Amino acid sequence: MPEFYVSIGQSVSFSKTVSETDVYLFAGITGDLAPVHVNQQLMEGSAYGQRIAHGALLVGFMSTLSTMMVATAANSHSEGETPVSLGYDRIRFVAPVFFGDTVTLTYTISEVDTLRRRSTADIAAVNQRGETVAVASHVLKWVKKG
Repeated sequence: MPEFYVSIGQSVSFSKTVSETDVYLFAGITGDLAPVHVNQQLMEGSAYGQRIAHGALLVGFMSTLSTMMVATAANSHSEGETPVSLGYDRIRFVAPVFFGDTVTLTYTISEVDTLRRRSTADIAAVNQRGETVAVASHVLKWVKKG
């Protein structure tokens, strides 16, 4: 059996400035046209004072991180195992992401279970002011061929 593909403490990061286009395209794709995302006039009078990005858009960025982590284990497919997402646990959106915010997400391997062929990662997203805006845990399953 090959040595495992990732190790505890291994980390990848991704940064993105969230634009109005990102939010509107995501709203169109998902059908989530909630006023908090697309109604500037309404949101100017809200506690936030402006529109906020979809939390699910941040989950999409989290998926980017898992793909980046898998890319660090480039030999996994040739070794007969295919890494797939088992899902995200304990997702929390702890602060709003506004249009124009730059979010940096970090994905850090926190557990490796070689018997069950799984890795778990802690994910944190922070904005340009250093404020945590989202957290989650992610599980990758390394599925054997056959």
